[in-house]
Amino acid sequence: MTARLSESTGGNSLAPYAATDSGSRGRLVQEPPPNYRSEFQRDRDRIIHAAAFRRLEYKTQVFVNHEGDLFRTRLTHSIEVAQIARSIARALDLNEDLTEAISLAHDLGHTPFGHAGQDALNECMKDYGGFEHNLQSLRVVDELEEKYADFPGLNLTFETREGILKHCSRKNAETLGEIGERILRKLQPSLEAQLTNLADEIAYNSHDVDDGLRSGLIEVEQLVEIPLFLEQYTEVRDRYPRLSQRRVIHEVVRRLINCQVVDLVQTSQELLDRHRPASLDEVRKQPRPLISFSGAMEDRNLELKRFLREKLYRHYRVHRMSAKAGRVIRGLFAAFFEDSRLMPEDAQQSFARSETQHGQARAVADYIAGMTDRYAIKEYARVYNPGELT
Repeated sequence: MTARLSESTGGNSLAPYAATDSGSRGRLVQEPPPNYRSEFQRDRDRIIHAAAFRRLEYKTQVFVNHEGDLFRTRLTHSIEVAQIARSIARALDLNEDLTEAISLAHDLGHTPFGHAGQDALNECMKDYGGFEHNLQSLRVVDELEEKYADFPGLNLTFETREGILKHCSRKNAETLGEIGERILRKLQPSLEAQLTNLADEIAYNSHDVDDGLRSGLIEVEQLVEIPLFLEQYTEVRDRYPRLSQRRVIHEVVRRLINCQVVDLVQTSQELLDRHRPASLDEVRKQPRPLISFSGAMEDRNLELKRFLREKLYRHYRVHRMSAKAGRVIRGLFAAFFEDSRLMPEDAQQSFARSETQHGQARAVADYIAGMTDRYAIKEYARVYNPGELT
């Protein structure tokens, strides 16, 4: 007899519009139900044990891995997103297990060197279908992970895969079957997928402030011009006048996260109460997402995003590293595409199985996208530096 869990998470009963095991569209390859855990818990566990998840420890968030031990990586970012998203899901009586699975997997397809690496790889792939990290994350869990005897990939549920994909081009959506249907028909994803997307924004905006200040690339004197930061900073300084600057910053970042979460929960609950969807199917048919910030918070978030883009992401020191990263990615792609024998045997076999240049280019992109920052740097040296013989 198979032991099953009730349709609840965190001790709370789920709302009628939450995703559930019983309402799941299932897996690409049918499997017996799991013992003592939900289907979405099984998804989460498979993600945590995936090689691609472990590699996130050495992939850039903003700062390249070797620039400092305390800066956030894709792994710590994913864990932080999961924590924020679970809190939101519990407050709204949504499925925490699905939310956690999506959160932990949402960056599995990211290249080394963050957005600089992604942009460079997309440039290399422009004649071969391009490169989208959301679509790559889906490729990782559907095809590239090789662990299980009965199927390729991780064989995750439709709902987790849908949340991982987020969005992609219509052209690519046309190749994805059922998982691309939502994009083609302009339907909404599950509420769990919607809230994870915004929890991702909360995490990277707030924590990039923390890492930017820690690095010295941005200063408090600049940030106090941003209303969302100024409100929290003023309150902390007034309440704790003798607190050290390091602890002030931590307290401000903590409050930045909290005020955004509170606004998101309250606004989303108001939207849910107003529209009263009776099921997940009704959520999908809504013209707009039902998980949302208030208009005022959206405006404040936009101001913070603009500040970070101009003052942090475009800082000359970040740009220097981004330029180097682009050269590494482009150099590796050119070398491997010209001579696939420069790649390890598994990547060579994937390249050889492809009968078209598009397929061969995708095999090279898969290999490069799976690299960590430091492995990409070492591979570049092995390929181009005569002193590196192996």
